[in-house]
Order: sequence, then structure tokens, then C-alpha cells
Amino acid sequence: MKGTGAHLARSLDFEFGGAPWRALPQRAAFWLARRWLVVADAHLGKAATFRARGVPVPQGTTLANLARLAALIEALQPQRLVFLGDLLHAREAQGAGTMRQFAQWRAQHAHLPMTLVEGNHDRHAGAPPPELDIEVVGEPWLVHDIAFCHHPQWLDGAGVVAGHLHPCVRLHGGANDTLRLPCFWLRAGLLTLPAFGEFTGGAAIVREAGDRVLAVADERLIEIPAEAGAV
Repeated sequence: MKGTGAHLARSLDFEFGGAPWRALPQRAAFWLARRWLVVADAHLGKAATFRARGVPVPQGTTLANLARLAALIEALQPQRLVFLGDLLHAREAQGAGTMRQFAQWRAQHAHLPMTLVEGNHDRHAGAPPPELDIEVVGEPWLVHDIAFCHHPQWLDGAGVVAGHLHPCVRLHGGANDTLRLPCFWLRAGLLTLPAFGEFTGGAAIVREAGDRVLAVADERLIEIPAEAGAV
């Protein structure tokens, strides 16, 4: 991805679960202490699934998502890639075309351990083919004081990093003028990541006192204060 280094410079660092993290404008998180790259809700093959079901949507979204991941891997040199569920969208995502693209991408990163925390779409889609060499675990996957999950939840003694919600923050500019931006949503003990996939949509969060919201806007991250007209 052209300009990924510059985009990484627009990241925001924060502390979660007693450890330093970095929110990236590519809608991914980086666990700095372990150098783990974490993404949620890639939904690879979603467009192919829609086309298989007779809905005419554009091609190329899987390749675009994999290219973004490849650029992050090149820039960050992570020690592990963690998918927080919904890696594949549905059974149709395991079609020959999508799997060929995925396998070629995986071969380019054969050195990198990858773990999938199973999400609800993964159970319908089926496990990734064994040749992709992606470890599949159930939630919560506890690594020291961090619990990797698909569904947001609270666990005693661990900070939970999750996805599933595709969180967006809705900003009000007056009258009927609103803007929705994907966001990282931090609460005490819970970090919810935005959806990594391009073809996923999003749901507006309901912000509470003490929440931090890091919005992705114009390929950079902006912390949205509570008084900024966001809900």
C-alpha cells in the first residue's frame, strides 16, 4: 500500500490492560509489548458471497483487504497476526477464487504465525483450510492479562480486546448534518476494534462517561472528546 509508513505516523498510542497499544488508521491495533498485529472482522469473501446469492456487488474487496494487511505486516514486522473473529464471511467465501487469493497471500507471509479467535461468521463459514496454517481458538483466548475475544464482554482480571460490533461514532454538525466514522472504543476493561474489512458497514456506539473514542478520519486517528457532539 503506497504511503503506509506515513499513515502509520498518524497512529495514536494508548494504554490498555496495563500495556502500551497503538491504534492504526488502517483500522488495526498493535500490541507493542509483544509486537502482535490485531484485526477484527475482515469478512473476507463477503462480496463473493453476495454475488453467489445473486446480489451484484463489485469485485476486488478481498484483494484490497489482503493488500492492506500485507502493507501493515511489511511496515510493522509483527511477531503474530491475530484475527478477532469473522475472518471469512460465509460458506461461499470458501469458493475457489477467494481461497486462491487467500492462499497466495498466506504463502507470502508463511513465516508469520496467525491465530483466529472464532467468531459467529466463522462458525457458519467453516474453519480456514489447513493449508493456510491459521490456528483457530475459542473465546476468550487469554494471553497473560489480555483476553482476545470476538464478542465484547468483561472478564475478571483481564482486559478484553474484541470486535463484532463494527463500532462507528456519529458526529453531529448541526441541523440534520451528521457524519459516521469507524472508531476504536475504549471502556474500562474493554477495547472494541473497528471492522478491518472494507465491505462491512458499521453500528453507531452509545457512549458513556469515561469512554475514549478514537475515530478514523481521512487516514488518520482523532480522539473524539465527549463534548464534540458524538453519541
